[in-house]
Amino acid sequence: MQAGLGGRSVAMVGQPNVGKTTLFNLLCGLRAQTANIPGTTFEARVGSSGDLTVMDLPGAWSLSLSVPESDVVRDCLAGDTDFQPDVMLLVLDASNLSRGLHLAAEVLAVDVPCVVALTKVDVARRRGLEIDPDRLASWLGCPVIPTAGRKGRGRSELVAAIRTAAVPTASLPAADDPAAVEQWANGVVRESIPTPNSESGGRIGHRLDMAFTHPVLGIATFLLIMAGLFWTIFEFAGVPMDLIEQIFGHVGGWVGAVLPEGAIRDLMVDGVVGGLAGTVVFLPQIILLFFLIAILEDTGYLARAAFVMDRVLRRFGLPGQAFVPMLSAHACAIPAVMSARLVPDRRDRIAVILVAPFLSCSARVPVYVLLIGVLFHDQPVVAGLVFAGCYALGITAALLSSLLVRRTLLKGKSRPMVLELPAYQWPSIRTALLVCWDRSLLFLRKAGTVILAMVIVLWWLSSYPKPPEHASPTTIDTPAAQVETANPMAWSFAGRIGRAVQPVFEPIGLDWKLTVGVMTSFAAREVFVSTMAVLVADNEDIDDPKVIQRIEQATRDDGSPMLGRATAASLLVFFVLAMQCLPTLAVTAREAGGWKWAFLQFGWMTGVAWTAAWIAYRIALAAGWS
Repeated sequence: MQAGLGGRSVAMVGQPNVGKTTLFNLLCGLRAQTANIPGTTFEARVGSSGDLTVMDLPGAWSLSLSVPESDVVRDCLAGDTDFQPDVMLLVLDASNLSRGLHLAAEVLAVDVPCVVALTKVDVARRRGLEIDPDRLASWLGCPVIPTAGRKGRGRSELVAAIRTAAVPTASLPAADDPAAVEQWANGVVRESIPTPNSESGGRIGHRLDMAFTHPVLGIATFLLIMAGLFWTIFEFAGVPMDLIEQIFGHVGGWVGAVLPEGAIRDLMVDGVVGGLAGTVVFLPQIILLFFLIAILEDTGYLARAAFVMDRVLRRFGLPGQAFVPMLSAHACAIPAVMSARLVPDRRDRIAVILVAPFLSCSARVPVYVLLIGVLFHDQPVVAGLVFAGCYALGITAALLSSLLVRRTLLKGKSRPMVLELPAYQWPSIRTALLVCWDRSLLFLRKAGTVILAMVIVLWWLSSYPKPPEHASPTTIDTPAAQVETANPMAWSFAGRIGRAVQPVFEPIGLDWKLTVGVMTSFAAREVFVSTMAVLVADNEDIDDPKVIQRIEQATRDDGSPMLGRATAASLLVFFVLAMQCLPTLAVTAREAGGWKWAFLQFGWMTGVAWTAAWIAYRIALAAGWS
């Protein structure tokens, strides 16, 4: 992967929490995408800035460490990967310059042109640290550009420096001599920061740390913040969701009026428009979720949450490093399983891989919203608490499963975690919006490809074969049994498949249509909502924009509600805990070292999900939820 003709390939290098992401967004903005680093399993953001191609490499404390992220950065700078940089963009944190200089000594020794970007200059200034970029440049032997990514400052100067960058000329200490590097770093700091250090502004941060990292208060604060986050999602996403439903309703009505009656019209209205509407309608929740998480991460709070959760994770046999994969699993289990490579011990790593899919990913959000809407309609506070409870249930299942596997199949102690707490700062709205943009495009791409293909297949399976003209609508023979129904869809392939498998799911309250939804969601969880939208579509009412309402009000063959409250509760618990993701199983087999771990993961999660759903169904029935 190289830049275009006449351009330059730029590799961004820096330690964790130095502001690389903010700087990358300043350079590339919306002209970026997330992709695997060529030749590795690491994800990185790749973007362009004019004739520059920029790749944000994983944060690495040192090039000499025997950890995957250091290996990736070292190999990339040495030209041993498909992405071969013409220029290194070394990112240093102005508020913690001494620490970054240890990595700088290693990076500057590589025979590649280099430019240094100085981030968090405003944070350093508040601490009384005024860095002289010219003096620092003379020590490092390459240009030093102060930047303020949140305010958009330094971009043009940085781009100009990258285009004219040369190999560093400074005299550097031997990178394998810690004493010499420390002495050199101290000299650079003394010469580059003539202003004495001031501790003003640190007292508030210290007091916040005492609260956020407290064994009891820290966990309580974490739970309160998560509950508030999910309440916000439910409370403020309603209006845009209604708007999306209305738009798709008008589109369906227009398509239905333009096309002549027949199979093509049914496919477009009930299959394509109706199926996509059942998925895209949940985009506002996904945008809000990632926006709020990005805000929390940017403030520095999530690092405190990791510190607090480390105490919890160690009790369940997981290392502190497991927090990062488990946190990313709330976006998608696939990168979470892949990022478990950062866990150094093999037993720890396999344990993280096995339990990561229990964490509620974004693909579950549409299902949660639908089912919680059935359970607690017009009760946003309760709905928000239940939404948070779904995440808590997944976390609990992951921890208990980890405890079990670490005491049986994977015995051994977890390694302690070393974590740096970044400085508190005001979050960047621009960065959060860019995160939302990336995730929204990823979701819509999936809706326009995988989900659309599934919707078309499901429409065909649910529409054919048609009932014979001479057949009675109330007595239909299927391979499984004789069916009494007025629903012609029971004649379809989907109906027959659902009825064949439905006895497995009958004890948890599912009928054949819900069974079909569960089966198809194994390809992609969010397909469940699209499946139900297709299966319950009313061909005579194509102008109805209420996709969710149509699903909620659907009936079974006997006329009873398809999604009663007890069934909704059972199905909600099932989707929280079930392994409904074929791609994740494939990644598990690759990363854990064999399909036996993938089969173990699938069998255990499915068994736990079915059992918990059965218990939830029985409790709901006992409570009078029909």
